[in-house]
Amino acid sequence: MTFAGLVLHNLNRRRLRSVVTAIAVMLGVTAVLALGVLTSSLRRTAVAVLRTGNADFSVSQRGASDILYSALDRDQVDAVAKTPGVDSAVGVFVKTAHISRSHPFFVEFGVDPNDEAAYGIKVLEGRSPSADATDEIMLGWRAAKDLHAPVGSKVKIEERVFKVVGIMSTGNVFGDASGMFPITELQTWQRQPGVYTLVFVQAKPNTSISALRKRIEADNPQLATAASEKDYGQVDRNLVLVSAANVGGSILALFIGATGVMNTSLLSFFERIREFGVLRALGWSRRRLISLVFGEALVVSLVGAALGVVVGVIAVEGLTRVGSLVGVFQPYYSTHIFVRALAFAFGMALLGALYPVVRAARLSPLKALQHE
Repeated sequence: MTFAGLVLHNLNRRRLRSVVTAIAVMLGVTAVLALGVLTSSLRRTAVAVLRTGNADFSVSQRGASDILYSALDRDQVDAVAKTPGVDSAVGVFVKTAHISRSHPFFVEFGVDPNDEAAYGIKVLEGRSPSADATDEIMLGWRAAKDLHAPVGSKVKIEERVFKVVGIMSTGNVFGDASGMFPITELQTWQRQPGVYTLVFVQAKPNTSISALRKRIEADNPQLATAASEKDYGQVDRNLVLVSAANVGGSILALFIGATGVMNTSLLSFFERIREFGVLRALGWSRRRLISLVFGEALVVSLVGAALGVVVGVIAVEGLTRVGSLVGVFQPYYSTHIFVRALAFAFGMALLGALYPVVRAARLSPLKALQHE
């Protein structure tokens, strides 16, 4: 019998225990995968808000609990616009609304019609809403397609009905799935006149973006700039907490899975002390015996990891149907997430088999054969 065959044979001899251990590993990997996908996907959604529009970076209130709760006034928008090196600064008001059960999270952008070009809006069909219109909306092309709302149709958003006067493109998935209103109308509707959520900034040619961002933050300590995903923590504490929960949950899942592997490996070790003694007496080296114990733990962990990936993907897809996450959570499966899940499975096998491996390495053939 080959060494690999011996490993599989030993696991099959204790089938129930191996299955239970694989399930423990599966649950750990499922948690790691689901938390990783959830966190990375929510971060991508949140960062998409910051990147919507034709800008080099965005400016918002520093330390806001949520990017959508950022609140800036006209003076702050003007201060950013007057900063040396700024070519344009477009103040935008962002809110979310409930359209239907299948569209509980619809993003509304309020933009001054004069700023549409600087913001990056391209009208594909129809026209932009009039500056003083109270019942007009321009939909992103994705939103128009999803809502089956061509130019001339009407859409109901919460308690109000709006006429679709145009279809737009922003070059951003999130923006193309949103609706645009005249900013004063949206501010009035939301009872927040004069309030802006974000400022989208374009720098003048040959201007250092990093230097410009530092200058704006130095001149306006209450503001924070963001140009990439790593900057997001400055403007939204919620995602920082979600990321921390992801790390904490993953570590907890690692130790829970490792405990299950260790329990199986240790029980198997005590049951097979005489067997190990015979193997040592037949000339097996300590290294070969250690490889056997660790190999069994690794195979169980890898089987559990494979099951965990399948169950994790199913769980993630199920989350997309949870009411509060519909429209917000768009699963993003990166290679890094799957590699991390595999690394956690390997870590469970290593930590779980560590103590049994040490006991096996110190095993004396004579004492093992005398063991009852």
